[in-house]
Amino acid sequence: MDSSTQSLNNLPEDASSRWTMLATMAQDGQKNAYNMLLNEIGPYIRSTILPTLSNPDWADDITQNVLISVHKSLSTYSASRPFIPWLRAIIKFRRYDYLRKFYSKKELKKTSLDNPDFLNHHVTNPAMTDEYIDIERALDTLPVKQSSVFKKLKIEGRSINEVADEMGMSESAVKVSAHRTIKKLQDILR
Repeated sequence: MDSSTQSLNNLPEDASSRWTMLATMAQDGQKNAYNMLLNEIGPYIRSTILPTLSNPDWADDITQNVLISVHKSLSTYSASRPFIPWLRAIIKFRRYDYLRKFYSKKELKKTSLDNPDFLNHHVTNPAMTDEYIDIERALDTLPVKQSSVFKKLKIEGRSINEVADEMGMSESAVKVSAHRTIKKLQDILR
């Protein structure tokens, strides 16, 4: 048994340490470690993004995009840093990219949360319909610009930079507006 096979048999049990070790070994050209890493992080990626999507079919596409990004950027990973936050950053960016592309398609039509067909097909949990309607009504009570910034960021999934450019605001003003909106919504919905 060579030293690389022996190392693979002695990996730590906790995922972060284990994946850090596998990533480092993969960077050193150990194909078995690379294969193990991708096979182990795949289910983690899918289980991380699945609860955040209104359409579970998207999870597989986003998982594949994340795995491709991990493959392309593995050389940038530093073993002196924890693996899971590095992976979660990639997951976050790929999820946003996917959703941004999906929601930017022109053929998608806007609908109200009062539309039962929309709720049955696109909302993650239709039992929460009343809460969605409450949020929509609460947003309508806010100033138009503030509500618009919040919708673009949190509902449409646009980046802070995109919203700032579109609204003619600085990125920090967009962040402040979104933060204040969340606070106001919390107060209104209590």
